[in-house]
Amino acid sequence: MANVVLEFKPSAGDSEPQSRPVLIIGQQSNLQKVSWSQIKGKLQPVVSKEIWQAALSGLTPNPTDSCPLYLNHAAVAALPPRVSRHNSQSSANFVSHLVRSSLPGGNNRCIVMVCERSDVFASSCAIARAFPIFSRRTTSSRRAEKKHVTVEIMIVGEENSALDVGQLECLANAAHGVRMAARIVDTPCNEMNTDHFLDEIKAVGAELGITPVIIRGEELKHRGFGGIYGVGRAAEHPPALAVLSHTPVGATQTIAWVGKGIVYDTGGLSIKGKTSMPGMKRDCGGAAAILGAYRATIKQGFKDNLHAVFCLAENAVGPTATRPDDIHTLYSGKTVEINNTDAEGRLVLADGVVYARKDLSADIILDMATLTGAQGISTGKYHAAVMTNSEKWEVACVRAGRSSGDLAHPLVYCPELHFSEFTSAMADMKNSVADRENAQSSCAGLFIGSHLGFDWPGVWVHVDIASPVHSGERATGFGVALLMALFGQASDDSMLNQVSPLGAATNTSEDKMERDCKRRRLV
Repeated sequence: MANVVLEFKPSAGDSEPQSRPVLIIGQQSNLQKVSWSQIKGKLQPVVSKEIWQAALSGLTPNPTDSCPLYLNHAAVAALPPRVSRHNSQSSANFVSHLVRSSLPGGNNRCIVMVCERSDVFASSCAIARAFPIFSRRTTSSRRAEKKHVTVEIMIVGEENSALDVGQLECLANAAHGVRMAARIVDTPCNEMNTDHFLDEIKAVGAELGITPVIIRGEELKHRGFGGIYGVGRAAEHPPALAVLSHTPVGATQTIAWVGKGIVYDTGGLSIKGKTSMPGMKRDCGGAAAILGAYRATIKQGFKDNLHAVFCLAENAVGPTATRPDDIHTLYSGKTVEINNTDAEGRLVLADGVVYARKDLSADIILDMATLTGAQGISTGKYHAAVMTNSEKWEVACVRAGRSSGDLAHPLVYCPELHFSEFTSAMADMKNSVADRENAQSSCAGLFIGSHLGFDWPGVWVHVDIASPVHSGERATGFGVALLMALFGQASDDSMLNQVSPLGAATNTSEDKMERDCKRRRLV
C-alpha cells in the first residue's frame, strides 16, 4: 500500500475488470439504487446484468459482506444496513476494513463508492486510511512502480448531482492529510525526531506560503516554557514550539489548534516497561493530525485566523532528564511538582494552550493529543474522548465525529470534583493524579485546562485520541477529518460547510451575507 497514488474523479471511466480490477462498495439499499447502465462499463463483458443483480440479492451484511463478481478482478461489498446513534451513518470504520480486505490486487485499480451526499466526506477519508504510506520493507515488488487507485463517488438519493472540481479537490486534500498524518505517526523516532518533525512543518508552511515561528532549545527555557523544555531537555534533538499562522483579511475570530508532538515517549525516569514502550512513536499523533488537517483546511480556504501550535519533544532518559520531585514553572506561571515523568503530554500542552491564549489571543483553543491510556477504557478504540468547557461544543464535537467518520464521545467535565487529584504541598499542583481510578482521562484534560484557567471566557476543547490513532500496528490518520468537519463552517469549501455541525449548511439564503461577517463566528 505504501506506493499507492490515490485519485478522486467524478467518473473513473469504463474499463474491463481484467484491465482494471474494481471494488464497488456501499450500503445494500444504496447499491440497489444503482442502475445497470451506470455500472456496466466497469464490469462488462465478464460480469453480466444477471450476475450483478444476483450478487446484490445474495449479500447478507452482518455487519458487512462481500461477493466476488469475477475471479479476483471484481467484487461488490455491502456496509451495515443501519448503525447505532454513536456511530457514523457512513460506517466509515467498515469502509476502511472492506477496502483493505476486498479490493482486488493490481497496479491500476478502481473503487466505486456508492453513498448519499452527506456521507461522501467521511467515506472518502475512510478510503484514504486503507492506504498507508510509510514502509521500510525491502522486497523488490514493494519498491516497484507506483500503483494507482481511482476513486469514483457515485451519489444516490435526492441530492445526486455529480461532485464539482472544488469538492473533488477537498476530498483529495483531506485524503492527503489523513495519509500524511498516518505516515508521520508510523515513522519511527530515528527518522521522525523533533528535527524531522520541524522539517515537515516547514514543508507544509512553504506549500501554504507561511513561515513558521519556532522557539527551540534553551530559548524555551529563557522564555518560560518550563513544560516543553523540561520534558525534552534530555533528548539528543532539542524540544521545540512551532507555530503556523493563517491570518486572512476580514477574519472575525482567532482559532488555535494545539498538538502534542512527543516523537517518542520512554516514560522518562518513570520508565515504561518492555511491553508498554513499543508503539510510543505514536505519541505525536495529535500534532500529526493537526498538521494534516491544517494543510487541507487552508488549501480549501479558511475565513478566520487559524493557528497550528506544535509542542514537540522526545521524552528521553539521560543525565539531564526531569526527575520525580522536580518542580517546574510552566508558561502560565504556575508551578508543577513532577510525581510522574510519564505524564508528560499534559506538560507540553499546558505551555501550548497558554501560548495560544497569551500570544495569539485565541478565542477558541482546541488541543489534540494521544494523552492517556485510560482513554481507550473510557471511550474505546474508535471514539476520541472529548472534554470542553462549552456544552455547545461538546455536542458539536460528537456531531462532527459522525459526519466525518472520526468518532468522538464526551468525557466528564467537572473540575470542582476532580481537580483536587493534583493537590501538592510543595507547588501549585502535581502533574499526575493521586487516585488513578478517578476519571483519569478527565483529570488529565483538566490539568491542561487549569493553566488556561477554568474561568477563561473562551472556548476550550480537549480531544484525546490515544486509542483511535492506530489500528493494530498501523496509524489511522485519525483527527484530520474531525478537525476539518468541526471547523467547516468557517471554510470557503461547500463540502466542509455541509459536514460542519455548527449550522452553516442549514442557513437560509438571507443569512448568507451575514454569515460572512459576525454571524459566522463559531463562538
